[in-house]
Amino acid sequence: MRNIHFSLTRNDLNKPGKATFAALFALVVSARALLITVIPLQAHAMLGDAQKVSMLYFCVSIIGLCGAMTVPVLVAKLRRRWVFSAGAGAAIVASIFFAMQTLEGLIIGMVFQVFSITALEITLNLYMMEYIPRKEMGKFEPMRIFTAAGVWAVGPWLGIFLKTYFDEDAPFIGTSIAATAILTAFWYLRFNDDPIVSNMKKKPTNPIRFVGRFFSQPRLILAWFLAFGRSSWWSMFFIYAPIFVVESGMGETFSGLIVSIGISFVFLVPVWGKIGTRWGIRRLLTIGYIGAGTLAISISFMSDAPWVAIGLLISAAFAASMIDGAGNIPFLRSVHPHERPEMTAVFMTYRDFGQLAPPAVFSIVLRSFELSAVFFAGGIGMLALAGLSRSIPKRL
Repeated sequence: MRNIHFSLTRNDLNKPGKATFAALFALVVSARALLITVIPLQAHAMLGDAQKVSMLYFCVSIIGLCGAMTVPVLVAKLRRRWVFSAGAGAAIVASIFFAMQTLEGLIIGMVFQVFSITALEITLNLYMMEYIPRKEMGKFEPMRIFTAAGVWAVGPWLGIFLKTYFDEDAPFIGTSIAATAILTAFWYLRFNDDPIVSNMKKKPTNPIRFVGRFFSQPRLILAWFLAFGRSSWWSMFFIYAPIFVVESGMGETFSGLIVSIGISFVFLVPVWGKIGTRWGIRRLLTIGYIGAGTLAISISFMSDAPWVAIGLLISAAFAASMIDGAGNIPFLRSVHPHERPEMTAVFMTYRDFGQLAPPAVFSIVLRSFELSAVFFAGGIGMLALAGLSRSIPKRL
């Protein structure tokens, strides 16, 4: 981890590089982390049932997926700087609706939040791929995740703490401040849109056409499914872990703490990145998926012993952090430069499907089984992805 140290100065921020983008990604994460535990618990309190929470997340994710596919068209028509700004603005609007503390406000806020995440991630990834050479991506991915780890480690607990001990609206106010900081930092940096990508005369690409192009390339398909598996596991963790803790009688604040502890293992990503460089990404992902899957399955058998189950949940998060060590390297090393905007837009849908698929599957599971069955089903999926990891080229 000694090789990850770097300093940020005003001069560094005016010269876009790895440190600049790592800092920007950390700011974007901060707008999400405060609410990552607050929102599922708010939904659970309003709906009173984990199965209904699953259906809510499923419906919102469908809307978010449709929104994700419109982002490339918005980039072509409005330029990336305006789409990025709209994403930051949507985070502020989402916070306002969340603060209404009504079911309607919750639903509308979740829709704005999904659009915000998609717009910010797609546009920031496009800027990143222009300013950071492909050969440096292997070093940048662990740095990006590492700089965001501190925010993720504190945010889930802090959001619940602010809500419980200060004011119910405090997490939403904090998120609005973070989104404002994102917008301010972005316009201060004044990135130049690549003329090839942002030419105003360029006809917007048909989303259906570039979806077909993406899935005609086996390496991109593999990268998508592996990223989808990683996203699905964390979606399961963020939504159902706090609900599981609360239903076990341990309180909301403790649930936020468990989520923070679980995601704090992201600090190990630079270590996993170095191990992946030595062992190979294929081996790292295989071990990570097997570990996370096996431990998640074990939770379902220990639900009557909550403290043991929570220990297994934290251990599963530790194993999942190994998967994050590879980041999006399989995609970044496979995409053709001239197809970056279109292919990035399609690839980033792994996050939307990662939010959509778990609630869809678990809403069915929860019709017949208790909440602990969610972790059993999630574990089976992770073991399947361990087998898929064997298809990664050895040179990665």
